[in-house]
Amino acid sequence: MARATEDNIGGIEQFESLPRRILTVWLPLAVFVFVLLFPFYWMAITAVKPDNQLTDYNNYSPFWVVGPTLEHMKYLLFETTYPRWMWNTVIVSVASTAISLFASVLAAYAIERLRFRGSRVTGLLIFLAYLVPPSILFIPLAFIVFQVGIFDSRLALILTYPTFLIPFCTWLLMGYFRSIPYELEESALVDGASRWQILTRVVLPLAVPGLISAGIFAFTLSWNEFIYALTFISSSENKTVPVGVLTELVRGDIYEWGALMSGALLGSLPVVILYSFFVDYYVSSMTGAVKE
Repeated sequence: MARATEDNIGGIEQFESLPRRILTVWLPLAVFVFVLLFPFYWMAITAVKPDNQLTDYNNYSPFWVVGPTLEHMKYLLFETTYPRWMWNTVIVSVASTAISLFASVLAAYAIERLRFRGSRVTGLLIFLAYLVPPSILFIPLAFIVFQVGIFDSRLALILTYPTFLIPFCTWLLMGYFRSIPYELEESALVDGASRWQILTRVVLPLAVPGLISAGIFAFTLSWNEFIYALTFISSSENKTVPVGVLTELVRGDIYEWGALMSGALLGSLPVVILYSFFVDYYVSSMTGAVKE
């Protein structure tokens, strides 16, 4: 017994030795962090590089800046309609996220808590709808948008984005609602609470992490969406950031790299800030969603 204990301790110490820890933990983590952060670093240095350093690699290093400038930022904010693109993106993302969360909460609660026949099949079909590529859906959706008369307006994006947001948000909330004990709901029913009261006063307060996770997911997809925004919006003042940066700052074979990287950098900051504030809720909701 003592020999086995000594062998276990020796094995643990060998696993936690410094060379092995560097090889199994720190080296993969360093590679992951480098791959993850290098694009943001490249955007940041390109956004503040003077024009003469962007292509002159013989005299300047491509990985560093000599004499940073804010001219690209100034051009982007005051000589283009980028602030309007940002405002359009905020409105579209917030509105489509709110609509998607409302519909997903109702759908997920009905599928997971009402226990009707065929609920599992319904949940599976909803998730399969998420797997349909948007490049296939935008063709029939474009016809509907033209017929309704909302082409080239923010309303076109607000009403079409939920077509790919609701399926995944519903699937995610289904997993989180499944982790909430049924006894709480049964006790509320015994006390005379209605289904709506149970949803709003019992289930939703316990599902706040799941709601935040679904909201972050929906907001991120809405913020970065490109195909629908490119198809349904034509005027410059109604474009969103992903489409506006690409279509307005690239003129033929001329790429305004400083302004492009400045727009990409500023456009990614809201999502980064959102994740930094709610990362704990996001992780807890994902663990709750895969519990069963």
